[in-house]
Amino acid sequence: MGEVCGDARAPPQVRQQDEAPVVGGGGGGAEEAVPVDPADSAKLYEDVPPMPLMALNHISRLCRSVHASVRFYVKALGFVLIHRPPALDFSGAWLFNYGVGIHLVQGDDARQAPDVSPRGDLDPMDNHISFQCEDMAAMERRLREMRIRYMKRTINEEEGSPIDQLFFRDPDGFMIEICNCENLELVPAGALGRLRLPRDRHNPPVRMVDA
Repeated sequence: MGEVCGDARAPPQVRQQDEAPVVGGGGGGAEEAVPVDPADSAKLYEDVPPMPLMALNHISRLCRSVHASVRFYVKALGFVLIHRPPALDFSGAWLFNYGVGIHLVQGDDARQAPDVSPRGDLDPMDNHISFQCEDMAAMERRLREMRIRYMKRTINEEEGSPIDQLFFRDPDGFMIEICNCENLELVPAGALGRLRLPRDRHNPPVRMVDA
């Protein structure tokens, strides 16, 4: 699925094409597939009114150590520690950058995040958050400097718009992706009028005619 780079001295060389995407639900039971034919997609949006959402505000993560996680997100990804409302009387920290917030909450033995795998393989199909990156080489150098184990791969080469990806885990095992997806065209499936793109942020190109 890609090359895992665990030693900062070993330059990655292998890139592997992505697997075919799986369309449909998960969870073990038989579920109705998500429509991919624009002729059928209109049914998906029936009875869905225009929504007032604007953008991703933050993600929240349970941590074994808020201190260790703050250091990781500041040192590895350049997030900035910000003021946290004193009304929150439990241990935690807030960070922000790139238009996205990360809220860290001190966990305990009874509250463990179910989507982490501290010592598991780096599998791109695991739960993760992805950050768009304007300089993949610089990001890879930073991971090497911090000796963070990561996996590198390139997908979509056959379509003429290759996407480079780096996958690694934070101190609690939650997976993070760094990618250069800015040139990957968004192709709405019969719902162009429902897309809301913030004007003050970078957005990928959008096909202006319904697919």
